[in-house]
Amino acid sequence: MKAFFLTNNIMKAKTPKETEAISTKIVLPNDTNPLGNLFGGRLLAWMDEIAYVSANRHSRRVAVTASINNVSFNKPIKLGETVTLKAKVSRAFSSSMEVIIDVFVENSVTGEQSSSNQAIYTFVAVDQNGTPIHVPMLSPETELEEQRYAAALRRKQLSLILAGKLKPSEATELKALFDEKETNS
Repeated sequence: MKAFFLTNNIMKAKTPKETEAISTKIVLPNDTNPLGNLFGGRLLAWMDEIAYVSANRHSRRVAVTASINNVSFNKPIKLGETVTLKAKVSRAFSSSMEVIIDVFVENSVTGEQSSSNQAIYTFVAVDQNGTPIHVPMLSPETELEEQRYAAALRRKQLSLILAGKLKPSEATELKALFDEKETNS
């Protein structure tokens, strides 16, 4: 495992598997809108909770939601369906962690799960005073984890550009993405 040094402490890199958090819910009447579909806000709350668990498993610190970078409501979730949320840290930066949450709906007859929704949250680990604190690096193991790891840096650079904290010319990963497309055309 990779390690980096921080004020005389060694923090070992973690794998996404070590950060995995899974939660299963059933959609009850109180969770639904007049169409019998799960409220989007309820799903967002469930995603935030499971993403926190993943961020906490990575950092072993209190982590606060910094942003919800993307939410895809691909398919409605109906009253009575079983929902499984799976969260993993996709990349860790200095004090922040990107967490991807995949949402699956289970067929109550066959038990088969199908992908329903996805979200990307960013959490920041903080100390007892609410000050950001360093987190371990992340060491992806699978091809999907490698893809998510690389994409996380592009998303971070784009966010920094939009916030005026990074010049577009300094966004090396974004530039490489466009340079690659020009080379292949």
